[in-house]
Amino acid sequence: QVQLVESGGGLVQSGGSLRLSCAASGDIISTNIMGWYRQGPGKQREMVAHITKGGNIAYEDSVKGRFTISRDLGKNMVYLEMNNLKPEDTDVYYCNLRRLPFEDGYWGQGTQVTVSS
Repeated sequence: QVQLVESGGGLVQSGGSLRLSCAASGDIISTNIMGWYRQGPGKQREMVAHITKGGNIAYEDSVKGRFTISRDLGKNMVYLEMNNLKPEDTDVYYCNLRRLPFEDGYWGQGTQVTVSS
């Protein structure tokens, strides 16, 4: 009974910025990991960033120094600030909540990010 809704995607020029938001609702009290994933045509789903219940953060190597994940627990929100965007960042970005690292968890419908050269 968890619902996730992403927003904030769009079309930007290379070097531009976007801020993605994920609004979570339902029974999320057991959530231990909140993360952002991305997937494009012909590519496998890739973890972009995640933040754990304890505040530990991890990033995919290609986004380190450019993307920042954050959360507002009081509002049940998780964000992804994306700076210096590159064309290779073009993908659908999905919000994910999970209790354990090896479970699928809950997913939003995704928000499209397109970066033009």
